[in-house]
Amino acid sequence: MTDNNTLFRGLMQKPYEPTFVPKGDGKLYYDLPDAYLTDQYRPYGPSIQNRFGTNAETRVPFPNITAPNLSFADVVSRRGVFSVFNAGHRRAAGQLIQLFLDQPNPTTLSAMAAYVRDRVNAPMYQYALAIALIHRDDTRDVEIPSFLELFPDRFVDPGVFPQLREESNLLDRGSRRAIDIPSNYTASDRIDEQRVAYWREDIGVSLHHWHWHLVYPATGPERVVRKDRRGELFYHMHQQTIARYNIERFANGLPRTRSFSQLRESIPEAYFPKIVRSSDGRAYSCRYPNQVMKDVNRTEDESTVRLADMDVWIKRIFEAIDNGFAQATNGDRIPMDNNKGIDLLGDMLEASNISINFNYYGDYHQNGHVMLGYIHDPDNSYLEGVGVMGDLTTTMRDPLFYRWHQHIDDIFVRHKQRLPAYTSTDLSYNDITVDSFDVQLNKANAPKNVLLTFWQRSQFDLGTGLDFVPEGNLFVTFTHIQHAPFSYRIQATNGSGSTRRGTVRLFLGPKVNERGQALPFRDQRRHMVELDKFTVDLRPGQNSIVRRSDQSNLTIPYERTFRNIAASSQPGTEVFQFCNCGWPSHMLLPKGSASGLEYDFFVMISNYNQDRVEEFNENDNCNDAHLFCGLRDRRYPDARSMGYPFDRFTPNSVGSLQDFTRPYRNMAITPVSIRFTNTVIART
Repeated sequence: MTDNNTLFRGLMQKPYEPTFVPKGDGKLYYDLPDAYLTDQYRPYGPSIQNRFGTNAETRVPFPNITAPNLSFADVVSRRGVFSVFNAGHRRAAGQLIQLFLDQPNPTTLSAMAAYVRDRVNAPMYQYALAIALIHRDDTRDVEIPSFLELFPDRFVDPGVFPQLREESNLLDRGSRRAIDIPSNYTASDRIDEQRVAYWREDIGVSLHHWHWHLVYPATGPERVVRKDRRGELFYHMHQQTIARYNIERFANGLPRTRSFSQLRESIPEAYFPKIVRSSDGRAYSCRYPNQVMKDVNRTEDESTVRLADMDVWIKRIFEAIDNGFAQATNGDRIPMDNNKGIDLLGDMLEASNISINFNYYGDYHQNGHVMLGYIHDPDNSYLEGVGVMGDLTTTMRDPLFYRWHQHIDDIFVRHKQRLPAYTSTDLSYNDITVDSFDVQLNKANAPKNVLLTFWQRSQFDLGTGLDFVPEGNLFVTFTHIQHAPFSYRIQATNGSGSTRRGTVRLFLGPKVNERGQALPFRDQRRHMVELDKFTVDLRPGQNSIVRRSDQSNLTIPYERTFRNIAASSQPGTEVFQFCNCGWPSHMLLPKGSASGLEYDFFVMISNYNQDRVEEFNENDNCNDAHLFCGLRDRRYPDARSMGYPFDRFTPNSVGSLQDFTRPYRNMAITPVSIRFTNTVIART
């Protein structure tokens, strides 16, 4: 009996090599009936079997099946550019997801996937199959490869690939050297925005964004889209990402990113991505300085968006926010000025197919990506493909992503400011006092409240993502920001006579802007980023709480961000999938500065009885990055609004974080210096 990982592993490797070419380092061969072969290869079926099927260690036979009607997938060619922002592509992907979900068991699913694989767009196939595998109960153990492993061309300087092919063709696998991906290769230092290119173009950030949207797709069958508080999660994950980006900008002498809310204004930021698609040898199109958005009319791509429609949609969304209710398809008025309003607004604004009234409120967020992605050729006059803003896998590399999502976040803030400020009942926890709060590096005699960041050089195997090259490892090295491991140390007193349960909430916030000027609390509050959240049992009297940074319920470790399924196929290895949704751990802290940049670290212990939704074990697999990703098949594990206690406006009397904290014994703040060392350390 072939296990599920063997059934599917090769179907998700080397996406442009035909299925009949051995996978898994040449050890895995799919024995396909002639009917599975495309018209190009069917006449050569017997010779293909003789050539490719003789030396493989594992052969997986497939039965004859009834061929499905795949005409819906013709909206994008096999080697074309698939974009989940494109409505036609999303519909096709949704139908493909449904086809995979309809298969009665993993065996028939693998047969259907093998038949479909060489007949539809490769990224759309990977997207749809990954979502189906994640959302089926009988394929939970299947290892989902990272997008870096499948399509490394989206993240790697194209100059690296000729060197890798030279190594693979001329040298045995044991003699091949690792090829270094240069840092900051998209612009010169004369461009101010390049100061934060290391953050925008970090591979882990893009992989997080891609995997989050696999777990929370905007379009598809109801069972994969409708999840507990998914609209609110869309808001929260992106809000925290923008806040982190702005904090990084402050540290590098750049102002907060400016909201792109005026859709007809020129865009000064250029972006030249220098990414070449292996599928067709075409480069992602660049955006020149001061280009302007125009109506998109690309009938060949089934992409038609008018600025006038965008104006109507945002006007209606603003009306819903300002009136405090949204209009459902049946004309009912659905209240929004409550805790559920943010979830309703998130689904409207994204817009997912569970939007309360998609035809009325439109597709504002995603069509913004479409219009910005085609800004260089909106009517296809020059037959240019989409830019990085129009591709989910690459969009976070572009400075304009953050301007667009700053605008999206401002829309959410317009709703949040209608909600009442939190009261002392909402914020206090009677009998619980935080006596002291410090952070410290995990090494002997380290000073308190001083953290360190540096560059780290890591290695990854791209062998399973490069098509039509000899088998074996093809390593690259890349440099990214990293921090030294540290721990939070909290002393808390329980003044009651019985054990109390609390939720520890840890945040970081910038104290100053790019000019070194103190941030008023109204600005700092929007840039408080969550570091961790966990439950504790507090015994009567004093309690000492120590929490390591690598235990964060926000992040996943390097090994899961940059997983490689070819290297982890042994029995007993960790289950991938939902578990690999999470913020990359190496991006937990901002870079800081060489002299030490001071931040406010904040801790709050809230009343677990008011936080509790249902019991869960945060140490179980897949529960450890729930701040952005929730829990699989369960409700989001915190009854509070996401971002609490900083998601709502405060009274005018609160002018600083100290003012906010002072009335509450269950809160504390401590200044922490983050020092950056401009040194590259190799990962061991």
